[in-house]
Order: sequence, then structure tokens, then C-alpha cells
Amino acid sequence: MTEPLEKRLEKAMAELHAAQEAVARTERELRQASFAVQSSDRAVRATVGPQGELTGIEFLDHKYRDMSPQELAASVLEAASAARLKMNRHVMKAMAPFTEPSSGVPELKGFELDWERIFGPEVLREDDDKAHGDPATPAWRDALGEDGED
Repeated sequence: MTEPLEKRLEKAMAELHAAQEAVARTERELRQASFAVQSSDRAVRATVGPQGELTGIEFLDHKYRDMSPQELAASVLEAASAARLKMNRHVMKAMAPFTEPSSGVPELKGFELDWERIFGPEVLREDDDKAHGDPATPAWRDALGEDGED
């Protein structure tokens, strides 16, 4: 027997309200998020804010003194790009529950997002962080058991 329309509408409205609250909570949490990543040469640590904006640069252990301008620039860009990628993936993970259909109300399909269009193709590439350490970390550091972090 099918459920009366009023009951289905009531369930859908309750689920919609719960989803709106969850989205608001997730947005508040994301506004506070930041990620810091160290360059593979351990010369620079870059921090990004919730929209991927660069919020901090640290030059570590005075290594910049022995670097050419091009080397230093490459270290800054590497660390900033890796931190931004971490933030983008964090946003994707936080928003994933809202992209899936409702189990209780089949009419609520969730919403589709083109993550590649929003963040670029690298955000969809397999996350090597879990399997092989930080993708910016050279293989020799993995072999020595160094993780590139303080």
C-alpha cells in the first residue's frame, strides 16, 4: 500500500529541513578550515584558508638563504598548490553527503556538482597521500622513512 501524499510530503519537508541544517553546519565548519603543507625540500610551509586562498608562508630553517630565486619560488608554489589541493579535497568530502539521493525520500535526488570544473582535474586524481605519502615527497624520502613534516 502506498503512503498518503500528505505523509510523504511531511517526510520530504522534514528531510529537506534536516539537509538545510546539515548544509549550514558544514558551511560553518568549512569557513574555519585551513591546511598547511611543507614543500618536498622542507624549505617552505604554505597555509591556505577555506577558499584555497594563501593565508601564510613560512620559510623554514633559513634554507631560503642558500636557494636561488627560482628554487624558492618553486618551493612556495609547490607547497601552496599541495595545500590548496588538500583543501579542495576536504571540501569535496564534506559536501559528498549532499550530492547523494535521500534513502528515506526517493524524490530528493541530491545535487550534482562538477568537481573538475570547480577545482580542476587534479582534484579527481587518485589521492596518493594515503598510499605513497605526500605526492610532492620524493621517493628517496619515503625510502628513508622521512615524511616531510615537522
